[in-house]
Parts: sequence; C-alpha cells; structure tokens
Amino acid sequence: MKTVDLVQGTEAWKQHRAAHFNASDAPAMLGVSKYKTRAQLLKEMATGIIDEVDAHTQKIFDDGHLFEAFSRPLAEKIIGDDLSPVVGVREKLSASFDGITFDELTLFEHKTLNNSLRSVMCATDLDAQYRVQMEQQLYVSGAENCLFMATKWDKSEEPTKHFIKREDGTVIYYKLTEPAMHVLYESDAKLRAQIIAGWDQFAIDLANYQHVEDAPEVIAAPVMDLPALSIQVNGSISLISNLQKFGARLNEFVAKIDKEPSDDQGFADAESAIKTLQNAQDALEAAEANALAQTSDIDDMRKTVKLYADTARTTRLMLEKMVKARKESIRVEIVSKVNSDYFAHISALESEIKPIRLNAPNVDAATAIKGKKTIASLREAAGTALRNGKMEADALAADIRAKLSWCKESSSGYGFLFADLQTIITSNGMEAFQAIVQRRIDDHKAAEAAKLEAQRIEMQEAADKKAKAEADAIIAAERAKNEAEAKAAADAQAEVERQRVAAEVKAQMEAQAAQRAADQAAAQAERDAEAHAIEERRKAAQLAESAALQGKTLGKVVQFQSSRQSDKEIITAWAKASGISFGETCDLILEIAEGLRSAA
Repeated sequence: MKTVDLVQGTEAWKQHRAAHFNASDAPAMLGVSKYKTRAQLLKEMATGIIDEVDAHTQKIFDDGHLFEAFSRPLAEKIIGDDLSPVVGVREKLSASFDGITFDELTLFEHKTLNNSLRSVMCATDLDAQYRVQMEQQLYVSGAENCLFMATKWDKSEEPTKHFIKREDGTVIYYKLTEPAMHVLYESDAKLRAQIIAGWDQFAIDLANYQHVEDAPEVIAAPVMDLPALSIQVNGSISLISNLQKFGARLNEFVAKIDKEPSDDQGFADAESAIKTLQNAQDALEAAEANALAQTSDIDDMRKTVKLYADTARTTRLMLEKMVKARKESIRVEIVSKVNSDYFAHISALESEIKPIRLNAPNVDAATAIKGKKTIASLREAAGTALRNGKMEADALAADIRAKLSWCKESSSGYGFLFADLQTIITSNGMEAFQAIVQRRIDDHKAAEAAKLEAQRIEMQEAADKKAKAEADAIIAAERAKNEAEAKAAADAQAEVERQRVAAEVKAQMEAQAAQRAADQAAAQAERDAEAHAIEERRKAAQLAESAALQGKTLGKVVQFQSSRQSDKEIITAWAKASGISFGETCDLILEIAEGLRSAA
C-alpha cells in the first residue's frame, strides 16, 4: 500500500477521491448503498458534479468525524495498539482509514450507532454496505482484519474529557450515552473478488458514460374537471339539467385516456384519470340523489344518470385493473429482460470455457424490485441485480479460464484422467484444483512407470533367462571343449609322464640291475674269496683232521647222523649268519660244492 499525506475533508483529499475508486463508494458501485445508487455515483464521477451538501448533512459529517476521534482511544484499548488515520491507495483503488496500526495489520472503522447496528452480534450481521467498505479497505492496506465500532455521543452539561472549542471560545462537552458496539471483521475472498470485478466493470461504464438528463419527478398532467353537474326540478316537474353536456364531456375524457401506459408519466396520468372518474361517479350519484329528493318519478333522468355513472364507474374500474395489470406486466417485462440478458451473458461465458458449464446462481430480479414503486426505481434495482450477477458470473468464468489455461499447459496429453473436470474445476479453489490435477498426473505417471518397470523386468527376466540359457550352452560347450582339451592335455601329459616314469623306472631298474649285478658281482667275489678262504681252511682242517677223522669216522657216523641238523636248517643258519638270502646261500653252497668237486 502507498500512503498519501492527506487530511480527510480537505480540498486536496476531495481531488484525490475524484481520481480514485474509493472504499466509501464501493457499496454504491455494487448497488448495496442505502444512500446513493450506482447510476448516481456513475454520473458524479463522469461529470464531476456532486450535489451540494446542505447544512444538516454537513453537520452529520462533522459529527461523524468528531465522534470518530472521540472513539479512537476506545478502539486502541481493544486492539492494544495505537491507531492513526491515513489515506492509502493500491493502483486505482483508494481508502481513507479511520485508523490503522503501525504494523498495518489492523484497521479501525467507526460509524454512529443506530438501531440496526445495536442488534449486530458478529461481523456477518453487518449490512452489506459496511462489509463492502471494509473489504476494500483490507484489500488496499493489506491488513488482516478491521475493528468495526459504532458509538453514540450526546452533549453533556457536565465537563468531560471529550469536548470541542468553537471559534467564539464556547466549549461543548460530549459523553458516551451507551456502551460502544464493536465486532472484528475478517476478509471475505468472495466479496473481495466481487468488488474488484465490480470496479473493473464500473471503469468500463465510466469510459462509455453518456449523460442523460434525469427525468423530472413524475406529476400527473393537469386534467380539466368535468363540468359541474346541475339537475333541478321545479314545481311543474320540469327537468332542468346539463346532463347531456356532462355526458358528452365524460365520453370525450374517457376516449382520451391512455389505456396502455408504458412509463411513469403514463401511469401517473392514468391514476389521475381514475381519481377524476371517481369524482364524476360520486357527482352523478350525488346529483341523482339531489334530484330524487325534489321529485319522486323522473325515470329518464335516472336512467341517464345511471348510464353516465356506470360509464364513469366501469371506465374507472377498467383503468384501475389496467394500471395494476400494466404495472405487473412491466415488472414481468423487466424481470424477463434481466433473465434473458443474464442467460445470454452466461451462454457467452460458457462458449469461452467449453466444455465446462458455469454454475452461477440465477439473478433474483423479482426479489430485487420488491417494494419499488416507480419504473425508474424498478429498472435501477433490476439493473443493479443484473450487473452484480454478471460480475459474479464473470469472476467465476475468469477463475475457470485461469484453471483451464493452467490445466492445458500442465496436463497436456492427460485429458483422459479428468472425465470429472466439471466437478473438480467448479468445486475447488485454484490451489486445490492444481493439487488434484497434479496428483492424478503423478499417480498415472507412477502407475505407468510401475507398469513399464514390470514389463521391463519381465522382458529383462526373459532376456536374462534366454541369455543364461545361451550362456549356459556356451559355457557347457566351452566346458566340454576345455574338458576335452584338458583330457587330451592330461592324456598327453599322462603319456609323457608315463613315458617319463617308464624311462625313470627303466633307468632305475637298469641302475638297480646294474647295481644288483655289481653288488652280486662284488658279493660273488666276496663269496668267492670267502669260499676260497673257507675252502683253504677246510682243506687245512681236513688235512689236519684227516687222520683223526678217519679213525673216528666209523665210530661216530651213527652218532653224527642222529645229531646232525637238516640241510634246510644248516642253510638257513648260514644265510642268517652271512646276511644273504636263502637262495643265495643255496647258490653259494652249490658253488662251493662245485669247487670242491673240481679240486678233488
């Protein structure tokens, strides 16, 4: 908000108001003001001509500012903060605040207490004109709430702290005659939208304003009274009257009556004619009664009087019915025109927001014109209701257009998700609508992603299964190949190893054989040497014992043979003593025996 350094009531303040759309004028702009019509406000702002304020009205204004100043400290106690009266603007809109806190979060609006305000229990009970004014004030200032207070002050004969001092030095004291009424008003988003849309339409109407002279107050056209009726009866029962002249003038008057009035002037003339006809009927009846008082039998006069009286009466009744019917017809025409214009406006808006239908409330023109007496007031009330209805419909359509525009950009390709678009777009604010749309798109994307992921996993599993089978086949083939190669290599290696082992075994066996041969040769040589030594010893022993043996041989043969060990035991003992095998011992004994034979 931009604050303007102006004092309420000054000429500069008035010039500022003339260049802006003011909060105090907002009720008239919306057609809810009790003091000014929208047409009057439009004329004032278009022409700059404002009705002069009379002394009585100016005193009301002055008292209002004075009582506002007296009440501001009371409001400060309730709010718990200081209040300052300032003027603020926001673009084209302006507001004069009775008070605003330093942090600009709370406003103060003061009115004079009256019967309607005494019954107010909460902010919603306030008349629309008060709520509209405060709503614009909140919009201009950006404040969160407004303390609405109404007080009643009267002059006091006793000195008080509330007083004013006139230029002549006179001091007037005031006192609060009853407790102040106060409620806290908080912003109404729907009403704020109506105010903004209303000023937009008002600006268009102001730019296109064509001045039309106000119709003067409707006054029935002057009607020449019918001639005074005179019927006299003289003593000879002769009738002296102007009844024929009266009847001719009556018929002329009836013929000139507009029986289908269409404006306030026509209705006023018809109603005036009704009164004239009533007077004529009354005059005819009175004249008849007077004549009858003078004679007892004047049949022609009575019939003539009755004829003219009936003419006046039937015409009057017809006019009364016609006026009533025509007024009702015009009311119906006005309401029908409002409904027709409104439905045409709705159709035009719906053509812009297809396929969404605009669920705007119907304009209740019939209720709006209740209590209105003149054609002008009927049309003013109906026109205000129509404008308000159009503004509300425009606001709804603008909201839907904004949502559709956002939806078109944000949900392209996902229209199939919003078969219930009519419901969600008309039943939710912008943020809730965006959240619903985005959530559905996100859920759909998540579901599609999950579906694709499942398909991918399925395909991947199939591919993996196929790849695994192929890999297993390749691995099996490779394993078979490797096993064959390994077997061949192993076989070759085994063959090489077998050949090596065979060669080693052969070499070892040959070496062992050679060693064994060498060992056998050495052992044989040793055995030969030992055998030779033994033989030599045996021979020596034989030679030494030959003689003894010969002498004893015969005597001991039997003894020897009986005590002698077996050959196997002898050879075994010998082998054990010599450290050679039984076979080798046998071979050695055979060699010794062969040597002995050779020696013998």
